[in-house]
Amino acid sequence: MDLLNAILNLVVPPAGMVMLAFAWPTLSFLQTLEWFFKTLYRENMENKVVLITGASSAIGEQLAYEYARRKANLVLVARREHRLWGIRENARLLGAKHVLVMASDVVKEEDCRRFISDTINYFGHLHHLVNAASLGHNFYFEEATDSSVFPHMMDINFWGNVYPTYVALPYLRQTRGRILVNASMESWLPMPRMSLYAAAKAAVTSFYETLRFEVKDDVGITIATHGWTGSDISRGKFMLEEGSEMQWKEEREVPLTGGHVKEFAKLMVAGACRGDAYLKHPRWYDIFMLYRVFAPDVLGWTFRLLLSDHKAKPTIGRPLLEASPPRKPSAISPGSPRLQHIVE
Repeated sequence: MDLLNAILNLVVPPAGMVMLAFAWPTLSFLQTLEWFFKTLYRENMENKVVLITGASSAIGEQLAYEYARRKANLVLVARREHRLWGIRENARLLGAKHVLVMASDVVKEEDCRRFISDTINYFGHLHHLVNAASLGHNFYFEEATDSSVFPHMMDINFWGNVYPTYVALPYLRQTRGRILVNASMESWLPMPRMSLYAAAKAAVTSFYETLRFEVKDDVGITIATHGWTGSDISRGKFMLEEGSEMQWKEEREVPLTGGHVKEFAKLMVAGACRGDAYLKHPRWYDIFMLYRVFAPDVLGWTFRLLLSDHKAKPTIGRPLLEASPPRKPSAISPGSPRLQHIVE
């Protein structure tokens, strides 16, 4: 067996590269044809029910507006209820027939059961579940002096996807509905200052790729991965508020580059309505995936060269992530979406 593996180690990688080189043009052509036909027969969302988690800002908010333009009925879920009311009115002006607002925490299974149950009781069915709740960071791992925040990162980015999916899946099977997932290219492309975020997004991607084989054609799954959709946040510092409703706050407000977020949200909804399994923006990131699989050393050398001047500077005496007393979060105008610790 050891001899067989040794031979396969020598033969399979180069043979696979050669086969991929010949198959790539054909696969690209077939994917283009598939995209064309799916565009012609995309799903009509008028009067269908769409539930969006993390709908209070950034990508979640823009997803609500895109579905509203398609005249869908919306259920907006987030912790910050005061933000949802303004988004609700905007969505109705854009064409949404009915819009429900529910203050809930996606990391609590009982909350997920409640807002899914309320959706079914009101509308009778569910067609799209959009998991947009996300929590990012931009600190070097050794800079974090308060490790109690680590589970919160995994809770929102992983369990915040799993729990709503677990509860909604039986109802999505009834309508042959779809799950739209807000992932990130950091799930497979290593980037400094994003270790915990990348690990959580990798778990999310693996979870849904496996789930896709379990549900087969009964429920569609669209995994959307994006690069940077906001402005430079390299100097942002964050604090965790503990209370009945956990809130992440920044020490300084960092506005999103609105055009990028709107563009990605539009692509996400269009891809979900076409029935795409994957949606990537921008697509040129794909080349790094090939390097990671077939030539990881080249990818490693490239990143070391590009990021050679960016070295960790651990914070001493003052934690980068620290707990603060509960306080009421400040209101943000509906017209200017902002990040709350990069909640998407």
